Amino acid sequence: MSAAWPTIALGDVLRRSEHIIPLDPEETYKEVTVRINGKGVVERRQVQGVEIAADRRYRAKSGQFIISRIDARHGASGLIPDDLDGAVVTNDFPLFDVAKDRLDAAFLGWMSKTASFVELCKRASEGTTNRVRLSEVRFKALNIPLPPLDEQRRIVARIEELAAKVAETRGLRSSALDELAALRSTQSRKVFESLRATTVPLEMVCSAIIDNLHSNPIYAEGGTVPCIRSSDVGFGVLDLANARRTDEAEYRRRTVRGQPQTDDIVLVREGGGTGKCALVLPEHRFSLGQRVMMLRPDQDKVLPKFFLYQLLSPIIQVDHIQPLSKGSASPHLNIGSLRQFPFLLPSVGEQAQIVENLDALQAKLDAVKALQAETAAELNAMLPAILDKAFKGEL
Repeated sequence: MSAAWPTIALGDVLRRSEHIIPLDPEETYKEVTVRINGKGVVERRQVQGVEIAADRRYRAKSGQFIISRIDARHGASGLIPDDLDGAVVTNDFPLFDVAKDRLDAAFLGWMSKTASFVELCKRASEGTTNRVRLSEVRFKALNIPLPPLDEQRRIVARIEELAAKVAETRGLRSSALDELAALRSTQSRKVFESLRATTVPLEMVCSAIIDNLHSNPIYAEGGTVPCIRSSDVGFGVLDLANARRTDEAEYRRRTVRGQPQTDDIVLVREGGGTGKCALVLPEHRFSLGQRVMMLRPDQDKVLPKFFLYQLLSPIIQVDHIQPLSKGSASPHLNIGSLRQFPFLLPSVGEQAQIVENLDALQAKLDAVKALQAETAAELNAMLPAILDKAFKGEL
C-alpha cells in the first residue's frame, strides 16, 4: 500500500455495530455468508426464525463492513450489499459502521480484496491450528494508509470503471462459450437426425449394464483407488484426479458386479448431473460410487466413441433424459427406461465416419476453449493488478 498516505487505525474509522434484534419465530430472515478470497458478501439462505438456534441476532445494514472471524485470514470480508439490508448474522461475523466523514465505504470494500489487507488480517488472527480466529482488538488496532476523502472517491471511481470493463469482457467470453456449446449441440442433433439407420433399444447395443452397489463407499485416508461420484463425471470427461479414494479391499467390494474396462461408458443416473457420461480410458482404474453406472458397448455392433457421441447428443440428453428428470428436486434415471431408449444403429463404417466428423468439430471447439482459458487466466489476474496499483497510489 502507498507509503505516501497517512496511516490510521481501523478502530478510528470503524465502529462495531451492536444492533441486535429479537427473532420472531414466524418471520422469514435472510442469513449472510462471506466468501473467501474477496469473492463477496452473499445470501446464505432464507429461514424462519423458529429454525434459527437462537432468539436474537445482529441485524446488518447496507454499506456496513463485515468480516468473518474464522476466515478473515483467507480474505472473507466486504460490504453488506443493498439486497442484504436487514439480514441477520451471528457473532462470528462482526459488523462495523464506517465513519463516512473520514472513510469512503467503497474504498474499504475494494481495499479488503487486496493481498496486503488479507496479510494484515492474518496478523490480527490468533489461536492454534484449526482454531485460528480474528481478534477484534488486534483488527481494530491495525493501521491502513488513508488518503483524503476526495482522493478515496477518485480511486474508487477509477477502480469501478476498470472493473466494469473486466466484467464486460468476462461476459463476452461467457457468451462465446455458450455459443460454442450451442453450436456443438446443434451440429450433433443435425448429424443424428439426418441418419437413415435402424432404431434399436439401447440395451441391444450393450454387452453389459452395470449399476453401482447403492451403498456408501468406505473412503480411506491414504487410499489409492479413485471411487467415481457424479461430480467426477463431465460431459465426455472423467476427472479421476479429484475423486475421493478407497483402499484395495473396498475397490474389490465395489467392483464385484464388474470392473471398469477400457471403452466402457460411465453414466450419471441421479442428481443434478443426470446424463453426464464419459469413456473409460486404458489408464483408468476406479470403482463406482453412488449415482453412477456403467454401460459396456457391444463392440461387434457399435463403436464406443459413436455410442458416447449419441448419448451426449440432444436426441438422448434433451429428448429422453431431460423429460424424465423434469419436475424432480433430485432427477433420477430409471435403468428400465434407459434400456429402452431408442438408439440409432448405422453400419460400423457410417459410425466411423460420424465419429471422425464429430472428433474434428470437437478438436476445433477445444482449440477455441483453450484460447478462452488463456484469456480467463489473464482476466483473473487483471483485477488484483488493478487493486495493487490503486492502493499503491499509482492509479
